[in-house]
Amino acid sequence: MAKAQQARKSPEAEAASMPMPEVLGGIVPYLNVDGAAKAAAFYEKAFGAKEVGRHPVDESGRTMHIHLHLNGGSLMLGDPYPEHGYPHKPAQAFDLLVNVENVDAAWDRAVKAGAEVVMPLQLMFWGARYGQLRDPFGVSWVFNAPVKE
Repeated sequence: MAKAQQARKSPEAEAASMPMPEVLGGIVPYLNVDGAAKAAAFYEKAFGAKEVGRHPVDESGRTMHIHLHLNGGSLMLGDPYPEHGYPHKPAQAFDLLVNVENVDAAWDRAVKAGAEVVMPLQLMFWGARYGQLRDPFGVSWVFNAPVKE
């Protein structure tokens, strides 16, 4: 039994041995959400995100880091760690903008996955179809697509 315990890596050693996925985009949102693993699964289902990296969960079931590729960019998220200065705070005063070619398909996928419609898709004065959604973790997502003639 002692050999089995010695063979198991610590979470820190396991994380250090993981390959670092490519970071896409010049500015990368890093979300602190209550339930990062559940949020990552939702983002995969709702927005077609692909998980490319994750730190192991701790003894409380939290993870400090999940890396997703989504719509040509990176999105990173982690659970709150109040004991390290990262308490949970509800998302506010920002939106994540998703520029897509087929806005109807992307919108329908997110709504079917459980995103709440805040502002329905509509033609806007700047010449795009635009709408706002809120995910189950309180994050606001806006969809924007140029109108094709």
